[in-house]
Amino acid sequence: MSSPTITAVLLAAGKGTRMKSGKAKVLHELFFKPMLHHVLDSVAAAEINTTAIIVGHQRERVLDTLSRYTFTPVYQEEQLGTGHAVLCAEKACASSDLVMILCGDTPLIRPATLNAMINQHKRSNALLTLMTTRLDNPFGYGRIITNDAGYVSSIVEQKDADNTQRAINEINAGIYLVDTGFLFTALKQVGTDNSQGEVYLTDIVAIAADQGHKAHKFMHETAIDVLGVNSRIELARAHQELQMRHNQEIMLSGVSMYSPETTLIAPECSIGQDCVLEAGVQVINKTTIATGVHLASGVLLDNCSLGKKCRIGANSVLRGCTVPDNTAIPPLTCKQE
Repeated sequence: MSSPTITAVLLAAGKGTRMKSGKAKVLHELFFKPMLHHVLDSVAAAEINTTAIIVGHQRERVLDTLSRYTFTPVYQEEQLGTGHAVLCAEKACASSDLVMILCGDTPLIRPATLNAMINQHKRSNALLTLMTTRLDNPFGYGRIITNDAGYVSSIVEQKDADNTQRAINEINAGIYLVDTGFLFTALKQVGTDNSQGEVYLTDIVAIAADQGHKAHKFMHETAIDVLGVNSRIELARAHQELQMRHNQEIMLSGVSMYSPETTLIAPECSIGQDCVLEAGVQVINKTTIATGVHLASGVLLDNCSLGKKCRIGANSVLRGCTVPDNTAIPPLTCKQE
């Protein structure tokens, strides 16, 4: 039996008012690229066949950043809610068995998490699976209401929840995997009778339950992986998380870091084994570093090539430099080639 085909639908049409910015939210950068690109990279690495991106606010600026990605653009002329946004993608999803819906402001989502959700959905032969997580403070998130059998009966948004429902700490992570036919049939039944006057995507869960279907949940315990970025504070936290993930990979490859939380290494750079990086080091723009190099605190390397066993003194700034093996660079050196 062949595996079902999946189209990922990324919601990237919103303005993001809490960012306090003239720039569309999904274009705000963290760890060297816009947050939307991080989501797309995870989707591309997962078991997903095609991708559609829903754009609205500043759509041309958003699309201009996506030349290296393969996707179908979908235009949401008016921002009438997440359910309306997905409805706009009906044509783009017509040839797929399943639709995975994600938000373009979740840059920490991992391909392994998406694949785990897909595999659970297939094993359970589900019509609808939604990702959930738990928060100590769930304020602002839709609460997961389950029935006695453990299936999801509905999702109640913060503004529509009563006190009992607001006490629930299991929340909607905003990622869905849904049978294509059911999804668009259900969305056409969703009204706007809520505090926002919008078409809530979450209402498809209650529709499934009302029709006697089981709405499955995929619980992901690590909340930071799946939560959206809605403010500059959350953007900084997400950047730090991606920075630490990358630094952990580098350290596991045989590199020592005195202060990994202050060390910034671009993904396209390479660092050989037995290198030592002191606090505050930055390595960017395709820099390559051979084995046994020592970078003192505050060093900045921009598009450089360093040979074996070089020593770069504290607070030096090198741009476009090629440094031979065994070279010692004095502290406070500023050099551009």
